[in-house]
Amino acid sequence: MYRDPDNIDGDLVFQGEYAGTVQQSDGSTGKLGGQVRAMGHGLFRTMFFGGGLPGDGWDGKTIVEKAPCTSRMIPDDSKLDGDHVVIQQIYTGTCDGKTIRGKTNDGREFTLQRVSRTSPTMSKAPPPGAIVLFDGTNADEWKPTIHITKEKWLSCGDAPRTKRQFQDFTLHVEFMIPCVPETRDIEDRPNSGVYLQDRYEIQVLDSFGVTMDNHDCGVLYGLYTPEVNMCYPPLTWQTYDIDFTAARWDESGKKTKNARVTVRFNGVLTIDDKEASRATGGGGLKESPEPGGIYLQRHTSLAFYRNIWLVENKLAAPK
Repeated sequence: MYRDPDNIDGDLVFQGEYAGTVQQSDGSTGKLGGQVRAMGHGLFRTMFFGGGLPGDGWDGKTIVEKAPCTSRMIPDDSKLDGDHVVIQQIYTGTCDGKTIRGKTNDGREFTLQRVSRTSPTMSKAPPPGAIVLFDGTNADEWKPTIHITKEKWLSCGDAPRTKRQFQDFTLHVEFMIPCVPETRDIEDRPNSGVYLQDRYEIQVLDSFGVTMDNHDCGVLYGLYTPEVNMCYPPLTWQTYDIDFTAARWDESGKKTKNARVTVRFNGVLTIDDKEASRATGGGGLKESPEPGGIYLQRHTSLAFYRNIWLVENKLAAPK
């Protein structure tokens, strides 16, 4: 398992995102995005996106891939040959870790350059009045006893939960998913989750370079799947900016309104005020009128967190 963003080698040299242009069938020039995912042992999966990378121009429909990730498994389509990856899907070409040079299925040539995207909300400072849940200096807001790594990250290995309980809030979370290239099945890939009120999960999963499905990173688990997969490559720091409105209950204990969730994943609106009609499972609390904490799940391999803060939205409560 790789967990140091500054120390990669082997196949990971080629893994990442690429962007450039390609001539369209009508003679015009259009943007094209590419993703290369290392699968271990010199094997790779590649995807190309018409209009540009997801969240940066992708037209929302055009994905070029040899085969989608059926049965929650990740197929490979390319392999290492010396100092470059030979791409062998619908589009063909080579990747040297800095550039992809390829051809479309009808012979149009393209060149894509490696890009390293950063969320526009990365390192966002907590506003006045925010509750700082973790800034690398201590874990006083969390239970049980929580381990802080030497890099001053919070690990999900201790299954941390906040001591405080919340109703309506805005939450900022930064997370980094380690890289385990040879893991293909969803049950084995690094898998965590940010639980709102310890009830509703926003999935954290190594979903880079896969076809978006209902278990992938950024979903409101079991309830809503975004149309765009905004997951950056593993070993890249990523952000969730979440607006949460708790469910409402009458005096008899009957639920009158479902909880509502909005998520900006790496700065892109992926979940827009969607209802959470039930608790998603895996959390510590069932639905009730009582507030709940923030829970960082450990499902399989570790994920790491930093710069976590929350603003209680007491004035936002509906009547």
